[in-house]
Amino acid sequence: MMIEKGSKVGICVCSNGQQESNRHKIEALLQTIRHIGYEPVPTDFIYETESYFSGTGVERANALMDLYRDSDIKAIFDISGGDIANETLSYIDFSVIRENPKPFFGYSDVTTVINAIYTKTGEVSGLYQIRNLVYEDSKNQIKNFTETFLLGKESLNDISYYFIQENFMEGIIIGGNIRCFLKLAATEFMPDFEGKILLIEALNSTSAQILTYLCQLKQMGAFEKLNGVLLGTFLRLDAEVFVPSVEELVQRVAGKDIPIARTVEIGHGADAKCIYIGKYMKLTKD
Repeated sequence: MMIEKGSKVGICVCSNGQQESNRHKIEALLQTIRHIGYEPVPTDFIYETESYFSGTGVERANALMDLYRDSDIKAIFDISGGDIANETLSYIDFSVIRENPKPFFGYSDVTTVINAIYTKTGEVSGLYQIRNLVYEDSKNQIKNFTETFLLGKESLNDISYYFIQENFMEGIIIGGNIRCFLKLAATEFMPDFEGKILLIEALNSTSAQILTYLCQLKQMGAFEKLNGVLLGTFLRLDAEVFVPSVEELVQRVAGKDIPIARTVEIGHGADAKCIYIGKYMKLTKD
């Protein structure tokens, strides 16, 4: 997926507003985007004005719609995470997105928006946080980002993985952060599980919390319909060595017949790559 050099790219916040204490980091991000060759266009609702909120759900959704309507904006990057992205879903005009398709990127709590976009429009969005360009792995991130969007390579999208169970899966990717994805349960914004690959990752969840989320997916009938499960990073579980592991939990709940694979390159890590929600993928064991 290429974005022509010199293009304007929208910068928005659908979830929690950025803290004022982070303003220098956001300014550094905007400068980095300019150095790469794009002109960032932030909305008016980037920083907290009241508690966690940079604006109401209506205001944040309308700001996103303005970026979609603006033909000069060639891609949109959400720089937020947290808890409140699903407040925007009732106010997003998905017909505007269908009529003005463009790449949208976000992660974590913005999982809700990304999957809603796929469900309501069929458009593909990237599970990726552009703030990684100024985090500790910035050198590699800038290299991968530049090669992907300016040169048309797959540097940011080429992920390594290994199989835990079975040796093949194919289907359209849905999912993202498991806690946030499940906010869509029983809503019009939840993707159909039939024939899909479910990507799940987490930041601070314990093994008990992951078990709860997996049980909810099972009780929704997800594992009977999915073509496979792709595990991303589970930063707290992996760092603190919780028992049982996330692999064991998924096998326990999803069963022994469903294909399960894992990548350490998708999730909340500063070195994370991008995966496209709504895009067909085929994973095979070497």
